[in-house]
Amino acid sequence: MNFRSSWSNVLFLSRLRILARTIRLTEEVFLHPRQYELLTALIKAGKPLDARTLSSILGKKQEDIMRDVEELGSKGLVQTRRVIKYKVVLTDYGRKYLEEGFPEEKLIRVIQSLGGQAIPIRELSARAKEAGLGREEYSASIGRLKKGGVLLIKGGEVSLNTRLLEELVKELGKYRKVLQELEGGVVFNEPQWWFREFRHRKLISVEEVKEILLEPTPLARRLFREGKIHEAEIVSRLTTDLIESGKWRYVKLKSFDLSIDVPVRQLRKKHPYIRFLDRVREILVGMGFQEMKGPHIELSLWNFDVLFVPQYHPSRRSSDVYFAKVPGKVHVDLNLLKRVKEIHTSVLKYTWSEEEALKPVLRTHTTPVSMRTIVNRGGGEYRAFSLDRVFRPDTPDPTHLMEFHQLEGIIVSKNVTFRDLLSFFKDLADALDLGEVRFRPAYFPFTEPSVEGYIKHPELGWIEVFPGGMFRPEVLRGVGLPDEYQVAAWGIGIDRIAMMVLGISDIRELYTNDLEVIERMPVAKEVIK
Repeated sequence: MNFRSSWSNVLFLSRLRILARTIRLTEEVFLHPRQYELLTALIKAGKPLDARTLSSILGKKQEDIMRDVEELGSKGLVQTRRVIKYKVVLTDYGRKYLEEGFPEEKLIRVIQSLGGQAIPIRELSARAKEAGLGREEYSASIGRLKKGGVLLIKGGEVSLNTRLLEELVKELGKYRKVLQELEGGVVFNEPQWWFREFRHRKLISVEEVKEILLEPTPLARRLFREGKIHEAEIVSRLTTDLIESGKWRYVKLKSFDLSIDVPVRQLRKKHPYIRFLDRVREILVGMGFQEMKGPHIELSLWNFDVLFVPQYHPSRRSSDVYFAKVPGKVHVDLNLLKRVKEIHTSVLKYTWSEEEALKPVLRTHTTPVSMRTIVNRGGGEYRAFSLDRVFRPDTPDPTHLMEFHQLEGIIVSKNVTFRDLLSFFKDLADALDLGEVRFRPAYFPFTEPSVEGYIKHPELGWIEVFPGGMFRPEVLRGVGLPDEYQVAAWGIGIDRIAMMVLGISDIRELYTNDLEVIERMPVAKEVIK
């Protein structure tokens, strides 16, 4: 069955009509002086020109030439295509690290000066501060080195893994070389491999520059060579003045094709993405899940601390979280605070701050909703999910947004296992017709064991959409769940799955209000069931 919208048929018929009109253009073509000048400039350029460059050649503003471009396009003389380029500029952080070195390098030098092995964390923190590392840089460096396996922390002591240290030094050398090439700003035709990491670390700012490339069609080039394109004054109305003065003999009357139908609009209906989300809800309810809701503004306590994320973790930096100001007094369960503090200080061995835990943030994931649900419902056999918005300070690009949806879920039971979680991912993938799912081990602070599931997008390749795992005992103890219960948990990037199902490669199109984009969007059978 073909699920393409009727709008696709309208576009196809319109192209046939345009082709018929361009065939008639094989005779003489008369253009308004502005259009003649524009087309001549394009042909003489010998290569595609962006609209900004062309307007500069013509000595006009870009917006002043676009109507003529559209009209020449409708006549089959000019073709256009839209491209996105990326203007990259170093930030203050980028210039600072280029000059002084990366914080990880500074921290490594401090560790090496202390012998490199079995260094108490408190002593390292004090010496790092003396070396000029701020609290945020220190915390981020600890997190990166630990994640890369260069730093080993055991029993409150830090040691260097010298085997992996050389690889890190080479990687930072590559980063420094890239930063050197970016001085003064550079424009790239496509995203670079280091974009995400550098933006995450605030080393660069990336501005998407949308350009319209223009070039004459083969038909226009042939007619121009044959001398069949002429400059003439084009008028759309035969006025009394033209007739009385006799000027009508020297102008070209603009022709109108009355056979072209008025564009057809579809009947009003829900946005395809909203219909997709409704379908996902139906699937989960059919699998025995209940929907849960939670606030968009959360305390760091629920967003991080309850999930066993230490207060020095890099994911809690201002570059990764939107902090909020909330009037009034914050109310929180004192027993919950006491349990969380005890777990962090006894297991992670650092000075835990209640003030830090009570900072309001825009939630970065929907897992706090699961935590609140477990606190409220306690032990038992139940399944719950949350499908709602989350917020992160990412730079918008084809795969990232500052505000997006996450599908969170938990399975609470005395008998649930990691194998049940993998089976759930496969069942959901089958229900949405996503094809093969591949798994690989992963690391998350609040689950163990952890996993990442990948599906294959036809343009983007294998994309990670199924992260999950079994909540750690420290997490379950913090929310007061009895010891005999286990919890399988997952937080799915539902936007990426929607891109797969709806056949798009730019996440921003999921939220567009452009009717033409929406009407071109194929509506998958899973959405319209």
